[in-house]
Amino acid sequence: MSGSNRVLYESKDGIARLTINRPEKLNALDRLTMQEIDRAVAAAGDDASAGVLIVTGMGEKAFVAGADIGELASQTPLEGAAFARRGQEVLNRLERLGKPSIAAINGYALGGGLELAMACTLRVAADTARLGQPEVTLGIIPGYGGTQRLSRLVGAGRALEILLSGEPIDAREAHRIGLVNRVVPAAELTAAAEALARTLLSRGPVALRYALQAVHEGLQMTLAEGLSMEAALFGLTCATEDMREGTRAFVEKRKPLFRGR
Repeated sequence: MSGSNRVLYESKDGIARLTINRPEKLNALDRLTMQEIDRAVAAAGDDASAGVLIVTGMGEKAFVAGADIGELASQTPLEGAAFARRGQEVLNRLERLGKPSIAAINGYALGGGLELAMACTLRVAADTARLGQPEVTLGIIPGYGGTQRLSRLVGAGRALEILLSGEPIDAREAHRIGLVNRVVPAAELTAAAEALARTLLSRGPVALRYALQAVHEGLQMTLAEGLSMEAALFGLTCATEDMREGTRAFVEKRKPLFRGR
């Protein structure tokens, strides 16, 4: 990708990789970095050969240690609100990518870093990772969706403790409360994220897309509305070549070869 190389993007063997590349700043998110994340997410969405996106940070210390405090410090109320909305738009596009994304959390995931990880479909953390929303220690609150996604992932009580204390938690505690899906030794993080990505790649792409849609949109609906949408999406999967291949492969006791159609 062109740009200032704050974000590296590559795609190979069905897996796209987005790496925040500011290790000297602990991969902090500034405006340019968010713009490059947005372009990389768009590239992953447009890449028909990529079925899964892995998001991580460069180096061993940090996934993303937060926002660029220098940018935050000088903002007026109107500028701050616009800043938050722009960041939310980027992370919303990541969340609604239409294909699974995996945050490989290789160190500190604080502030905007945790918000970035929570916008991913799944989270795999190194056992050395630390996660938190420390914004209140700066006299502000999360602005990239932290108050909303955190409470949906772990419940209001756990979320409020993290948000109001500003204290980070370790990877094991994050796993216990449901904030991350898996914890692995730091040396095995990349391999674990790639293994999970390959598992997802072996599933029906259309089914994955509809499952993501059902969950994301269903969270905004009543149970009855969500069930109605689920039934409609289930019906759509029944019209796909992937459904016929998947059911035939099951009967024939072989692995299915899905084509995303």
